[in-house]
Amino acid sequence: MAEKYTLNVAGLTRELTRYPVNDKLEIAAFIMFSDVELTVRCAEELLKKVTDFDIILTSEAKGIPLAYEMARQSGKNYVVARKSVKVYMTNPVSVNVKSITTKDEQMLHLGDEKAALIKGKKVLIVDDVISTGESLTAMEKLIEKAGGTVVQSCAALAEGDAAERS
Repeated sequence: MAEKYTLNVAGLTRELTRYPVNDKLEIAAFIMFSDVELTVRCAEELLKKVTDFDIILTSEAKGIPLAYEMARQSGKNYVVARKSVKVYMTNPVSVNVKSITTKDEQMLHLGDEKAALIKGKKVLIVDDVISTGESLTAMEKLIEKAGGTVVQSCAALAEGDAAERS
């Protein structure tokens, strides 16, 4: 049986299964999908800590529930950076990203309609977990390419070296 990690976040406790990433590293799988109570509570707590923003950006897929709930609670819109170009995306803005939980390099994309929502706006980046910071860096580049300004980044959890950063 896989080992568990006890997580206390936003006043809630969850038991997370631990999985090996490589010979030297393992992660506890933090997946907000299907956990409405956790998503709502994390959104409440994060909104108490963030600065003023106009719109939220998250990347597909695990940050979507948190970004949605933060948007719902704040009354602001959110945009999802997609991992593949969709047929309805015209003139996509794209950047490379390497994630600790994905073996191959990926891309993040915004179609021109979504990029227009970011242009000239103060953007809050939201993700479920920050590990290496690579996903955040990619989203920052995407916002810059779309003409927005990053005001802050936040996540429900920070792991590894990210836990020591502010």
